[in-house]
Amino acid sequence: MVCCYGMAIMTQRTTFALDPDTVQRLKRLADRWAVSQAEVVRRSVAQAELGPAATPPDPATLLKELQAKGRGLVREKAESYLTQARADRAKWRGE
Repeated sequence: MVCCYGMAIMTQRTTFALDPDTVQRLKRLADRWAVSQAEVVRRSVAQAELGPAATPPDPATLLKELQAKGRGLVREKAESYLTQARADRAKWRGE
């Protein structure tokens, strides 16, 4: 970005595809903030960068947390599910 007389001049154009819901959200924010859609994206990216580092959650840790809270699967139900999944896979493979 280059600044001339206090106004920013964009030097990079980018094209990306968005789903219809995201496009509507982007348009609503642009209207609410009275700025362009590009400015909404710039502000959102800047704000996201200031937030906590987005690291993907560890599935094993999440499962342990669920189990500790009593929200996980009962062992028997989990075993039944796995048995059924294995049988279905074997059937699909023609085994």
